[in-house]
Amino acid sequence: MNFQDTNNKLKIVLSVGDESGIGPEITLKALCSNEIPENVDFILVGSKKNLQKTYEQLRSLGIENLANPKNLKIHDLEISSSSNESKSSYGNSSFFYLKKAIEIVKQYPNSSLVTGPICKKSWSLAGHHFTGQTEVLAKSCGVKNFGMLFTAKSPITGWRFNTLLATTHIALSEVPKKLTPKLIHSKLDLFKNFCNTYVDKPILKVAGLNPHAGEEGILGNEEKDWLNSALIAWNKKNRDIQLFGPLSPDSCWNSSAKAWLNKNAERHDGILAMYHDQGLIPMKVIALNYSVNTTIGLPFIRTSPDHGTGFDIAGQGIAQCQSMIEAIKAAIEMNKNSRLLNTH
Repeated sequence: MNFQDTNNKLKIVLSVGDESGIGPEITLKALCSNEIPENVDFILVGSKKNLQKTYEQLRSLGIENLANPKNLKIHDLEISSSSNESKSSYGNSSFFYLKKAIEIVKQYPNSSLVTGPICKKSWSLAGHHFTGQTEVLAKSCGVKNFGMLFTAKSPITGWRFNTLLATTHIALSEVPKKLTPKLIHSKLDLFKNFCNTYVDKPILKVAGLNPHAGEEGILGNEEKDWLNSALIAWNKKNRDIQLFGPLSPDSCWNSSAKAWLNKNAERHDGILAMYHDQGLIPMKVIALNYSVNTTIGLPFIRTSPDHGTGFDIAGQGIAQCQSMIEAIKAAIEMNKNSRLLNTH
């Protein structure tokens, strides 16, 4: 389907994710929110039939604040399958929704991508062996240096809370093997560029890998052997950045909690976590439903709700859509700053 570019409005291409989860529900709820500006063109990528079915089901449950699929621009994809309601079928559909959404967003210079949650196991069952949407995005765009960054804007103080992951969807036992000075430097380069869109001289912190950041080698050697020197070397080349670390992971995010709640608290601009759960646990505890997943280093803005498919509550009408709203708002805010974008 060809959508005519009739105006200069920001376009947001939204892939609905796994349709056996809460993706369609939170999409229809979010697009009806008064927090979303009216001067945005949305193009949904998914099954029009499924979205209409979701809309009617939610209406039957008494939920009224929903966007009607009949009034939305939808790139309708009906992925053929011999078993239409299997996990592999839904995984297959969500994979191709993402691929099509990437294809569409590349067509419009003034556009961003928002992705609904997917199930990695369903992707695997369908024969798509990626550890997440981030990795598909990077491969589709041909980029090597990219990052999984979680961001949230406090509704209390207006402070933007950023956590970047040095490693992403890998087993915990693999983390020490993947961490190198070169990797840390590349992630800090990405982080600096991202934070420079908000502040000229960012304050960045780096969490240690081991408890108490290794306690000078008593609880682990990575900090002593190479991480300390890697941070010093990077900071010498980036003297406009205040860099602190490696810091004890158990207290590294204490200042984030204070800045989230108190306008007068000391602020920083971002924390680099060594692995997935080290960064995600404090992020989700502090920011709750306001946390957003974004991929930095791509030629376009990509954001996503910071939660999974919610299979256990799908179809009940109780899914919280705030993270999807925040993902859309973050995409709009980031798109307004051209320093985050390359030409595409």
